[in-house]
Amino acid sequence: MTSPDSAAPAGPRPARPGAGDDTGLLSPVRAGTAAEAATGDRAWLAALLDAEAALTRAQAALGLAPEEAAGAVDRAVREGAFDVRDLALRARSGGNPVIPLVRELTAAVRKAAPDAAAHVHRGATSQDILDTATMLVAARTLPLILADLERAIDALGRLADRHRATPMPGRTLTQHAVPITFGLKAAGWRSLLLDAHDRLAALLDGGLPVQLGGAAGTLAAFGAYARPDDGTDNGTDPAGTGAADTGETGGAAGTRIAAQYARELGLAEPGLPWHTLRTPVADLAAGLAFTAGALGKLAADVLVLSRTEIGEVAEGTGGGSSAMPHKANPARAVLIASAARQVPALAAVLLGSLAAEDERPGGAWHAEWQPLREALRLTGGAAEAAAGLAGGLRVRPERMRANLDLTGGLVVSERLTAELAPLLGREEAAGLLGDAARRAAERGTGLREALREEPAVREALSEERLRELTDPTGYTGEAAVLTARALRRAPRRFPAGPPSPPSASSPEGRA
Repeated sequence: MTSPDSAAPAGPRPARPGAGDDTGLLSPVRAGTAAEAATGDRAWLAALLDAEAALTRAQAALGLAPEEAAGAVDRAVREGAFDVRDLALRARSGGNPVIPLVRELTAAVRKAAPDAAAHVHRGATSQDILDTATMLVAARTLPLILADLERAIDALGRLADRHRATPMPGRTLTQHAVPITFGLKAAGWRSLLLDAHDRLAALLDGGLPVQLGGAAGTLAAFGAYARPDDGTDNGTDPAGTGAADTGETGGAAGTRIAAQYARELGLAEPGLPWHTLRTPVADLAAGLAFTAGALGKLAADVLVLSRTEIGEVAEGTGGGSSAMPHKANPARAVLIASAARQVPALAAVLLGSLAAEDERPGGAWHAEWQPLREALRLTGGAAEAAAGLAGGLRVRPERMRANLDLTGGLVVSERLTAELAPLLGREEAAGLLGDAARRAAERGTGLREALREEPAVREALSEERLRELTDPTGYTGEAAVLTARALRRAPRRFPAGPPSPPSASSPEGRA
């Protein structure tokens, strides 16, 4: 007899309500961060609604729509209850969430002001709104990332200044090379983060652009909808010559609306509609990938230097282990490293979308949305983690010195070659040092002891001079000078992001 428990399963269990929510369970690097909040579904919906409201306001500001219509759309955006999940499900039929959102927004406007409903989304295509919302989300997220980068840069600057003369082993191809200073290493981390900061700041300085082109990038519908009795030039040819106004400052309705649209949102006016000219997205992809990689360099070094057998640095508050109570894992560095490995792959998708066919592509545009959102939030999460990591990093000079002594002076063989070559000849000096280094390694003695056995060395160098030359702390080159020079560089100033309209900051209607 078969028990109910042994019956074959009838298929996958239906998902519980909310089971599809992405709460960051598998992406702790961005969970709970400001970048995550700025790029979530509700934030994106707010940006979509802001883009729709600004479009009606832009047309009203130019006399191409009634002021009452702009007010009605603003109120509907501010007060409406838009169900994010419902919009997502309904987006499957049309391929993007703007289509169902426009229906919902139009219905909300019609309910309160019937005559204003015709001015919702007028002249635009879905990509205009979604691309503009994407730029808004990026413009609201980048300042958060920049602020965390600045915190990390400040903390690394303090470390570099404090430890500009703290010697430690330099490592190349995993092995001890020559001595460096921890100050120089921290200055290098800081320099990379400054490079990242400058790249992201430049995106804001140059202005992330609105998108407005209509169905195929010609702005034709805006001219068609312009009222002939409003005293404005709608871009048509009143003389009947068949030529439209093509002057750069000609005043055609569409181009003037695009300029006003950009002003309404605090974004840049593009030279051309960029439905398939994806420079803004590609620039974001490159900047975010570089930033994640720069943060990843910091994390990679901390992961190596905090190994138990090296122990030259440690995170201020390490993470625990579920099985080993003694561990204090470099959790922040681990999370940063995870982001650094993901964002370049996401950027590859975004750069691949540059090859977009026709005037609007099938699939290339759609493929951008989630990778760009994830790149923003992963980079933002990594920047926030890096600020905490740099601010709490514990430096252990005594371990650095102990590790410098591990090779018994072999770490300064380059210095001795340079010292002995003029005295003994380059080839003889190199051979002599090679033999001495092998003997020292085999016996476990120091390089100085091995060199004492060489008559040519005893004749060329005094005991005091040999001791000086084999002291690794005296061979850090111009590390302190380079560190001081690097610390003179400051973060590039950047403007504030675009203003957040009331709808973007209001919680109403975002659930």
